[in-house]
Amino acid sequence: MKKLLALLVACVFSLNLRAETKADIFNQQVAITWLGLDFSQLVFIGSATQYHDAGTVTNDDLRNKYFPGWNDLVIKEKDKYNIADAVHRTDVSYATEITAKANAKIPDHDFFSTNESDFQKLNEQKIGDLVKKYDFQGKTGIGLMFFVDGMNKSAAKASVWVTFVDMKTKKVLLTEHEIEKSGGFGFRNYWAKSFYNVLITIKSNFKSWE
Repeated sequence: MKKLLALLVACVFSLNLRAETKADIFNQQVAITWLGLDFSQLVFIGSATQYHDAGTVTNDDLRNKYFPGWNDLVIKEKDKYNIADAVHRTDVSYATEITAKANAKIPDHDFFSTNESDFQKLNEQKIGDLVKKYDFQGKTGIGLMFFVDGMNKSAAKASVWVTFVDMKTKKVLLTEHEIEKSGGFGFRNYWAKSFYNVLITIKSNFKSWE
C-alpha cells in the first residue's frame, strides 16, 4: 500500500513538473487558455480621426477605453471571435485578466507615430523577453495571446504576433506574425476586424505551423 501511495505521489509530482511543448499546441487533448490582446507595444501609424463614432481618439482613449473594449468584445461575441475553432479545439478557457493587468500598467506615452517603420517593432526575441516578464498569476498550461504591435491607418492593417506560451515556465512555444486587413463601421469595430481576420488565418494555417 505504501509503495502504491508513493508511486501515485511520484506520478502527480512528475505531472506538475512537466513542461508544455510545441507539439502540445496541436494535440487536441491538451487544453488551451485564451489570455487576450496585449497592447503594451502598440504603435498607431497616423491619426485616429475621421471615424464616424470616435472623433479624435487620444492616448487615454486607447488605454482606458479601446484596449479593454477590444478584449471584452472577443469575450462577448465568442461565436464570432471563435478562439476554440481557430486552434482546432471544442472549447478553450478564458483568462483575459492576464493581459488586462498588463495593459493597465502601460505607462503614459504617445501611441501615435507618423513613421511607417514603426508599424512592426517586435520580433521573436522581443516576444520571448516580454513573456519572461509576464505575470501569469499562478496559471499553468498553454496560454494563447496576441501581441498587437501596430495599427496602420493608411494601409488599413494591423500587425499581430500570435503567441502560444507555457504559463508555468514563461516560455514561448510558438509565435507567428500576421498582418491582417481592418474594416467596418466605427473605430472599435474597424480594428476588431483585424483580430477576427487573424483568427481566420490561424484556423487555416494551424496544421502548417506544426
